[in-house]
Amino acid sequence: MPFEYISTDEAIAADGLRMVVVGNVPSPWGEAAKGIFHIKNIPWKAVRLEYDNPAFDAWAKQQTGPVAIYNDDAPLSGWREILEFAERIAPEPSLIASDSEAMFRFCNDLVGENGLGWARRLQLVDVGLKGEGGFLEPVAKYIGQKYGYTPEAGAASSARVHELLQQIADRLKAQKAMGSPYFFGQSLSAADVYCATFLALLSPLPEAQCKMKETTRAAFSTLDEATKAALDPIILAHRDLIYEKHLELPLSL
Repeated sequence: MPFEYISTDEAIAADGLRMVVVGNVPSPWGEAAKGIFHIKNIPWKAVRLEYDNPAFDAWAKQQTGPVAIYNDDAPLSGWREILEFAERIAPEPSLIASDSEAMFRFCNDLVGENGLGWARRLQLVDVGLKGEGGFLEPVAKYIGQKYGYTPEAGAASSARVHELLQQIADRLKAQKAMGSPYFFGQSLSAADVYCATFLALLSPLPEAQCKMKETTRAAFSTLDEATKAALDPIILAHRDLIYEKHLELPLSL
């Protein structure tokens, strides 16, 4: 499902669905939302996040991405809000597994606070502040302040990343034993989309599929030996399958 980038002024004047995205970075929260809209064939327009535009602040009501705004409705920025909005306006194909409660718990462990994306972000802040890779120091300081980094949270982040990668691998192996490449049942769900897109923080897609700044690629590719060991090949194989069969390549950032 192709989309176009428009300016903030154009977005404010437009109807339909517009979504704020972080420009030139494969932010997994934004890429997941893009993927959901693509799978559901929902038309939308992209607006890059602006940091010094009062008109943008008044419209989006926050300095983050993604933020989805439909017509004159209130902005939606939570991952579950955006998913449930997409389900309402385009019920088919549904991305909610039959065991919806288990799926939403699983998704929260990927996307929500203290989930995989959250913990990995703190891990990259922690090593960045120590000069061991990850985010460059100015970026690490900004992200760390924004998302509650403390030395204690940084120290705990790696164990959380490893724990969640193990859970993901275990579920994929159990599903494979039952003849399914997906996390729930025999069909695609939001869990598959979130897992595939959030791996950008651990193993970025090749340059031909996702162009990004070298500093960003280097940051996201930072893996200590324990994290590298926790990133089971079955997780990367799942990522590749979901992009090949269900998502759009190359990424448009």
